[in-house]
Amino acid sequence: MSFTLSQPCEFREDIKKSRFLTLAAPVTSAAEAMAFIEQHSDLAATHNCWAWKVGQQYRFSDDGEPGGTAGRPILAAIEGQDCDQVVVLVIRWYGGIQLGTGGLARAYGGGASKCLQTGERVELVSRVSCACHCQFAELPLLKTRLPELEALLESEQYDGEGAQVQIAIPEARFAELHKLLADISRGRIVLQRLQEEHRG
Repeated sequence: MSFTLSQPCEFREDIKKSRFLTLAAPVTSAAEAMAFIEQHSDLAATHNCWAWKVGQQYRFSDDGEPGGTAGRPILAAIEGQDCDQVVVLVIRWYGGIQLGTGGLARAYGGGASKCLQTGERVELVSRVSCACHCQFAELPLLKTRLPELEALLESEQYDGEGAQVQIAIPEARFAELHKLLADISRGRIVLQRLQEEHRG
């Protein structure tokens, strides 16, 4: 079971005169994670260390701290809190006292863990992406029934006869969607399974 954050959160801590500010936020792509880091990094700070995880993709940075003392502990905190689709940025203002490699890893990893613990978390529901073509008369019927199936309408592309729609639905509700489409189209609509993905 994986979780993401419902909204951004932060955690502040002073360790041996160094000031640490940890920011965490939900993201759905690598580009979104990198944009968050770029937007919130403080160029006047000593270090802006970060990590993000979106499904099987992840990246981290020590930003000048000794290798393995910042980015990797932040990523370990994300995984240790069973989080996915999150980015964590830890900003450090150096206070003049060396923390040592163990102290740095504890400061960065600990700050990330505490920040993720303070944030409001939501469970990620595994959904299957599927697509089908609906005629104009069938679209309103489909759209009104999607919420009760916990399904999300991801896209719709119109043509002369209706629309090609892409839907994300929990795996356990796939058969119900298949039956619904068969009912509203008298068996004409063919539901095509695309891929599995995680969504909030």
